[in-house]
Amino acid sequence: MVEKEEMFLFDTDVITNVLKKHPAKTLLERLAVIPKHEQYISTITISEIVYGAVKSDRPDYHLNNLESILLPSVNVVGFDSKSAYICGRLRAELEKKGLPLDLADLEIAAISIAGEFVLVTGNTRHFKRIPELHVENWLVP
Repeated sequence: MVEKEEMFLFDTDVITNVLKKHPAKTLLERLAVIPKHEQYISTITISEIVYGAVKSDRPDYHLNNLESILLPSVNVVGFDSKSAYICGRLRAELEKKGLPLDLADLEIAAISIAGEFVLVTGNTRHFKRIPELHVENWLVP
């Protein structure tokens, strides 16, 4: 029996951590042993990074980092119709429980569930509301 390889979807906080002056050591150690074909970011994360870059004091610098460092290093997965159905269901279920999440977080979670990814995030508190989501935090030792 062949074991299924894991695929990892990186949340925005994890990806932006890589670009910091002093990224989390645990994150760098894990990334060093995960093949590129198992590393993904979502189009939602790209949108969040562009938003932050354009609002910053150095938009060109941050956009250049996105285009020349980040995007060549990972695979990109989009928000498709399967993700949209999952997102809509999650949003309604969480709102009914009085536990709403930011739409971008819901979209990232839905992409992760739809694609059977492990979501790598430092925001485990947000995402633990979604029991079917497999979450790991690589920012802490």
